[in-house]
Amino acid sequence: MKEANTSKHTAPRKKRRPLRWLLLLLLLACALAAGGLGLAFRREIAGGGATGRTVAVTVRQGSGVAAIAAELKEAGVIRFPRLFRWYVGRQGAAGRLQYGDFTLEQGASYDALIEALSVYAAAETTRLTFPEGTTAIAMAQKMEQAGLCSAEDFLEEANNGDFSEFAFWQYVPEDAPGRFMKGEGYLFPDTYEFLNGGTVHDYVATFYARFDEMITPDIYAALDGQGMSLHELITLASFVQEEAGNDQDGNVAQVFRNRLAEGSPYPRLESNVSSYIQSDEDNNYLWNWVAPWYGGWDEIPPEIVAAYDTYSCEGLTPGPVSNPGMAAIRAALDPQPSPEAEDAYFFVTDLTGRYYYAHTLAEHQANVRAARAVNAGL
Repeated sequence: MKEANTSKHTAPRKKRRPLRWLLLLLLLACALAAGGLGLAFRREIAGGGATGRTVAVTVRQGSGVAAIAAELKEAGVIRFPRLFRWYVGRQGAAGRLQYGDFTLEQGASYDALIEALSVYAAAETTRLTFPEGTTAIAMAQKMEQAGLCSAEDFLEEANNGDFSEFAFWQYVPEDAPGRFMKGEGYLFPDTYEFLNGGTVHDYVATFYARFDEMITPDIYAALDGQGMSLHELITLASFVQEEAGNDQDGNVAQVFRNRLAEGSPYPRLESNVSSYIQSDEDNNYLWNWVAPWYGGWDEIPPEIVAAYDTYSCEGLTPGPVSNPGMAAIRAALDPQPSPEAEDAYFFVTDLTGRYYYAHTLAEHQANVRAARAVNAGL
């Protein structure tokens, strides 16, 4: 009988040390690369690569920060356009950057570039102010009166041009049954300097760029939290702007939101701002703006009348009825009403500017009589 072999025959252990060293070397290389990139970023921001050489850079009217950064990169002024965009945002300087022709130093510090780009370029410009609540047609007419472009071309570009470079554009419905104008509501009302001889696209982009800047990530987050679309917000804000546009924005917005709420006993806005009323004395979108566009009330397509007459249609109209300012937009998003309007479904005003709020139709009718009595005594 053979003696049992008690020795253990095991495979030789593999040497793992070279693999571990390889991984360590790779990690070290990555760390060095990241450190080198960070150093390059800090050097660029500080202007460490300034060459003393200057180049001419043209910033087109309506350009956003991304387009400006790309132009600077193309001209050799900066190396990292995404870094420049981040820095401008961090400094809160996006709204200061201007358009026109600039002479910039290659490799200048970001602060120096922001300062240079924040000065109006030497060019002939036309300065125009568009009050809150101005309609798209009124804006187009003002542009034509200033000799910048025809009203027809302005509206054609505003409604049918491609402005997908702006974040908000993806939220504007491409098709909305019965909608009058796609661009209505998004041409932000403000004071602008327009470069004489510019293109119609650039002129329109100036308005849209300002709107895009004003609709912040916080607003988008609040909309998501409420299940509300940007288009619904701007449409509601346009009614708030036209019915109030003052310290009553929040109360008026609350009344409309009460009417729009699920299960509301009054699901129609019933606002004279856009209604069946045919009178020059009323601020009526259908009568004052839509009807003249089509050549008269009877020429308005029936689907538009049906969609914008707030006494017959439920809910919001298919689009805004003016271009609201930020106060109205904020009120539509977060009304913060006073107690008298918190649960109200009605409001009426008298000629002194006082607002009367009511929860029931009977209360509203009493308020209407009181407002008329005030008006009669003036």
